[in-house]
Amino acid sequence: MKPRKHKAAKIFFIIIFLIFGIFFVKGKLDVNTSLDEYDSKYIYVENRTSKNEVMKKNHKVKTCPASLTKIMTTIVALEHIEDLSAIAPIDVDTYKEMVNNNSSMAGFYGKEQTTYRDLLYATILSSGGEAANSLAINIAGSVENFVKLMNNKASELGLHDTHFVNPEGLHDKNQYTTAYDMAKLLDYALDNGHFRAIFTKETFNTTSTLDHPGGIVLQSTVLSKLHEVPQNGFKIIGGKSGTTYQAGQCWATLAIKDDVEYIAIVMGAELEDIKNPDNKHIKDTIKIYENLK
Repeated sequence: MKPRKHKAAKIFFIIIFLIFGIFFVKGKLDVNTSLDEYDSKYIYVENRTSKNEVMKKNHKVKTCPASLTKIMTTIVALEHIEDLSAIAPIDVDTYKEMVNNNSSMAGFYGKEQTTYRDLLYATILSSGGEAANSLAINIAGSVENFVKLMNNKASELGLHDTHFVNPEGLHDKNQYTTAYDMAKLLDYALDNGHFRAIFTKETFNTTSTLDHPGGIVLQSTVLSKLHEVPQNGFKIIGGKSGTTYQAGQCWATLAIKDDVEYIAIVMGAELEDIKNPDNKHIKDTIKIYENLK
């Protein structure tokens, strides 16, 4: 009887191994997909449900974050705001600075009587430089003080290869992150209900003000780009874009596939003409989600 018992035990362990193997590989990329097929220089993909790493490419190499910076700006702001409906006006000095530096703007005017909620949505959806800096001024009194809060949060989260010098993401050699750190930051931020609501919103109408009686209609720089893009078997439900010549084209997205949430960070897709981008980062993101098995 012993040989039969050993044979039965062997079969039992083989079955367990196969079941474990199926569970383990779920959420991995198709093995036939080469990293060379992606134009983005830095990539990190995480199964947000299991926290498993799905894909990586130069994921811990430091690079410029561009406006992905505003993910940190927004979550830090949310953790210091008591009333989202409170008035938080547009700061004049940083407004002028953003205009002079050709920052992306949400469309507010200096001294406009916006609310914190307006600024938060404008920071993520429209990537407004004036909104990000006005959050900083209204919350911390100065950009410098707010940046300290950003770096403290990075340290708290263990983002060892991340450092900020401004809240809007304009290029600075001392402002850097990695695809890995950015994924960990986004994963953390999405646990905040207000952040998730903002990040997954396609449009938002800001409060009526004297400058804009009908408010401003803000559009997600990610979700608005996906109307004509096929999403076979998955759905991108939120995102943040970032683009500078130094950082290249960057996207941080949240998607659902087979009832599982995924975060994909793609950074460093080369940019030749900022006014006519080739959207290689979008193509990479779509390919990543398509190839998830």
